[in-house]
Amino acid sequence: MWICIVYNETDTSVDFRLCQDYGLILSILSLVYLLVCFPLGLCYNVLLVAVNLSNKVSMTMPDVYFVNMAIAGLVLSLVAPAELLSSTFTRWHAWEYNNEVYITLLILFNISSLVVMYSTTLLSLDYYIERALPRTYMSSVYNTKHVCGFIWGGAVLTSFSSLLFYVCNHISTKMVECSKMQNKEAADAIMMFIGYAVPAVAVLYAFVLILRIRKESTPLDQDSARLDPSIHRLLLASVCVQFVLWTPYYMTLLVHTVAGAPGYISNAHYFPTYYFLRCVSKLLAFSSSFVMPLMYRQMNKNFSNKLQRLLRRLNCSRDQSCPHEHSTVQQVVT
Repeated sequence: MWICIVYNETDTSVDFRLCQDYGLILSILSLVYLLVCFPLGLCYNVLLVAVNLSNKVSMTMPDVYFVNMAIAGLVLSLVAPAELLSSTFTRWHAWEYNNEVYITLLILFNISSLVVMYSTTLLSLDYYIERALPRTYMSSVYNTKHVCGFIWGGAVLTSFSSLLFYVCNHISTKMVECSKMQNKEAADAIMMFIGYAVPAVAVLYAFVLILRIRKESTPLDQDSARLDPSIHRLLLASVCVQFVLWTPYYMTLLVHTVAGAPGYISNAHYFPTYYFLRCVSKLLAFSSSFVMPLMYRQMNKNFSNKLQRLLRRLNCSRDQSCPHEHSTVQQVVT
């Protein structure tokens, strides 16, 4: 079985039954995710991206960040089946993958996690700027698009340093350079600090500033240039949900960094529990790829109007009989 390996000669029947129970629970959770959450996340992320990119004129700063997170969610959706259908997560696994595929999936997962966390962080910071200085261009859609490009570039560069540790951890020790870098804990420590600690501090700082502005209301609060108040609820909910879903995964990285690989811990009785929690935490991280677009769909009141415009545009392109729609679009652009 996926987790029931004999790690010492004193295993008891109780430990084995516990291991079997963990394996069954994790298998059921993985299959439920693949059957329900995976198609929902894939469809809603594609819909979120398509609706916003087809209405570029009406996109706001938060929309750009949510599109960025939706693209990262699509990458997570591609990684999820490959991992959840392996023997790591389910008894009824469909395939096994080698070290090269494992490293590729891990790097894609790390890049997506960095993009999600930093998009959430910068969304909260830019929202503070938008509330404090509503008529500036610091948090404009134009600048936000460039910021999102830097987020992806930074995520790739950051993951490259972790890639060196993971690659050297899986190749021959005969190479002197890599033999000095065979330390997976170092790669986890990098991801823990850059991918979680830094965004968490920045989000807390942004929330403090936003709450201070709400307490100190000014005549600018009635400014028509400000974002819709519902965006504040969407921001608060999205940031909280993202950190709730990703915190368990990063906590397992912290445990692995501090305590080392669980297989080398003297009390191996806790290895099945640790392994089970680590897999569940990764499932929670994968679930962010469908929770976020669902929240955006429910809490953004402009999404329905944008979706209707997209559907009308598709019907018009098929029928070629909607001059009113084309004139409306031209008026908005001009």
